[in-house]
This record gives sequence, structure tokens and C-alpha cells, in this order.
Amino acid sequence: MNPDNINILAIESSCDETSAAVLQNGKVLSNHIATQKVHERFGGVVPELASRAHMQHIVPVVDAAIADAGISKNEITAVAFTQSPGLLGSLLVGACFAKSFAQAMKVPMIAVHHMQAHVLAHFIEAKPFFPFLCLTVSGGHTQIVLCRDYLDMEVLGETIDDAAGEAFDKLAKMLGLPYPGGPLVDKLAAEGDPLRFKFPISEMKDYDFSFSGIKTSVLYFLRDQKKIDQDFAEKNMKDICASVQYTIIKTLMTKLRKAAQGLGIKEVGIAGGVSANSGLRKALKETGEQLGWNVYIPKFEYCTDNAAMIAITGYHKYLKGDFATIDASPSARATW
Repeated sequence: MNPDNINILAIESSCDETSAAVLQNGKVLSNHIATQKVHERFGGVVPELASRAHMQHIVPVVDAAIADAGISKNEITAVAFTQSPGLLGSLLVGACFAKSFAQAMKVPMIAVHHMQAHVLAHFIEAKPFFPFLCLTVSGGHTQIVLCRDYLDMEVLGETIDDAAGEAFDKLAKMLGLPYPGGPLVDKLAAEGDPLRFKFPISEMKDYDFSFSGIKTSVLYFLRDQKKIDQDFAEKNMKDICASVQYTIIKTLMTKLRKAAQGLGIKEVGIAGGVSANSGLRKALKETGEQLGWNVYIPKFEYCTDNAAMIAITGYHKYLKGDFATIDASPSARATW
């Protein structure tokens, strides 16, 4: 046992993924994720079922993470956990486990904001220079974040209604695709014509987004076309997916380009579950080449909800001595 090692045990349980990771001196030693299949038949995450599944998964996942890291629980320096935002019942499972572990092992706790962790996922392997601009896109959030330092961030703009990831999932549901639909839309879009159907782009002030309009537009479009041809959606599935995806990505990239050029920043990345979308990744790389950006995209395993991103955030908070008290409460609110 090396007393100089900083070993962070991290727990992520904000939605329907139970994840635990161990990070040593800023390097990920293990990152385990247990998925929940129970939600597929309902077409979306059921909060009560999610929290019950977390209770079943948390101990085996943490045990596996510590074992794979090659250390013992006695070598854990601190425990980091997702405090917000997320499903309250799911957050409670992770927070309660973290508190119990911290008290039993007499180590400090570190409360982590889920969206801050998505940004810092870039620093698990790549090392962007500050200031760094990050577009965080997930099923519940869409934000442009200015990162001045590891723990000095500012949300420049965000969605005023629905997130981009939610728009992808709702489109999939309208087309009758199984849950989760976002990855299926991406797969079908790759084989379709992105310019065949035109959908509106919401014009918001500054760097804010809105995606409720495109959902409504697609809903009415499919309804009207169905009156003419009952099988329209099935016959034109690939082109519909490609056209909607093109519109959403264009909306995201327009705002990101505006922010980067307005602030004179060349270090740019994307994060969150939707950053796994192949169309968005391609658009970022192409825009980066055009404008001379240094582009950063985390590995797929660090894009979706995972404890490694909680661990890297916890590590930097540990270095700053930013610890949580035992009465730290989980919160469903997204406010930083």
C-alpha cells in the first residue's frame, strides 16, 4: 500500500445505470456499469423500477470495481457520488451507499454535479487546454459550458424546454422504434437523405436552445403524411431520421460555432450521451477542421452515464479540499 496514492471510489446512479469506478492519482483503474433492461417494455425509464434495480446492483458493482482496480477497500482515500441532477430515488441509493461507505471507512465524501462530470470526462485521457468550450448533450440536458479551470465553469446557454436527446427519443417513439431510440435513429440516418425533408430550426437568443418545436413539427408532418399514405413513415424511415438528425445537429453546431467564435476559443469538445451520435461527431470534426479548432470527444464508455467521470471530478475536488458533509442531500434540480 502506497500512502501517497489518492484512490477515489466513485458512484453514479442518476438514472438507470448503476456504475462504480476507482481512480488512482487521476488514472482510471476500473469502471463498471450495470444496465437496466427492465425499462425497455415501457418505452422509457420508470423511476421506481430504476431505484429498485440500483439497490440490487450497487454492492456487486462496487465490489467488482474495487477488485478490478487491484486494491482493497482499506486503500480508498475518498468516496465521490452523484448528488444532482437525476431521478431522486436513484440518486438516493448512490448517496446513501456513499455515506455508509465513507462513515465505515472513515474517509471523506465528495458530492459531484452530473453535468460538471460530463465536461470533465474529457480530462480522463485527453488534456484540453483552458479555456475550454464544451457542448454537453444528453437525454435530459443540452448546454454550452465555458470551462476556465477544472472546477471553474459557466453555463453560457442551455435548452429552455426539451433536450436534444429527448427530441431523438421522441422521434424514435413516433416512428415506432424500440427504446432506447436515439441510437437507432442515428443508425438509420446514416443511410438516409438529410436534405429530403425540411424541419424548422428554433431561433433562440444568445446561446440557448429549444427542441420542443421540432418535435411538434415532426408529429404534425407524420400525421399529415399518414392521411395520404398509411405506410409513409415505414417507407421513408431512413430519410425522416436523416432529415431530423440533420436539423438537430445543425442547431447544435450553429450555437457552438457562435460561442467559440464570439469568445475566441479554439479548444472545443462535446460530452454526454448524445455525443456518441455519429452524425454529431462528424459535424464537430468537420467544423473543427474548417475553423482550426482542437476537437475533443471522450471515448464512448465515458460519454454515457458512468462513474469514471464522477471519479475524475471527485479527484479534482479532493485536491481542492472540497468535501461534502454527512447531511449532503441528493437533488433532482439541474441548477449548478
